[in-house]
Amino acid sequence: MKEISANTNPSIPKEEFYSDLVDQINAITEDQTYWVTNLSNASSVIYHGLKSLEHFQKKPINWAGFYLVDPKNEKNLILGPFQGKVACTAIPFGKGVCGAAAATQTTQLVKDVHEFPGHIACDAASNSEIVVPIVKDKRLLGVLDIDCEEVEGFDDVDRKGLEAVVKVIVANCEW
Repeated sequence: MKEISANTNPSIPKEEFYSDLVDQINAITEDQTYWVTNLSNASSVIYHGLKSLEHFQKKPINWAGFYLVDPKNEKNLILGPFQGKVACTAIPFGKGVCGAAAATQTTQLVKDVHEFPGHIACDAASNSEIVVPIVKDKRLLGVLDIDCEEVEGFDDVDRKGLEAVVKVIVANCEW
């Protein structure tokens, strides 16, 4: 496997950071098709990559990982590979930010989670969140969820970059 390390240059523009992140995710997933392995490594690369920007961006990431469609109840998400504190184990579609992304199959960029109707507080330190649906052939597979301790932790650059990351993951995994 190629050696991968999160970009630790905090002064690069975010667009360049995400371009590098997409390349890193592709490198760790292109020769491995098992989704559990790929999501496990991807959660680590995403989490540590975003943490490398923390000092410069003043946006402390405290959780990054995946929730997947529950094969026993296809209207629920269940916890998948992640980096961070212990997390909620099941989220119904339509509930909280992850459930909203699952129900609508659209990215949810929430500047202040305390203003989001039905927000699920797995970690009281989280104040903003971005959730990107993972969709293949119009079928929801799960979501990528990232939390930040600051309000307005994510913007449209993050949305575009993380959606590009998810596209690579979808393309390189056998689901």
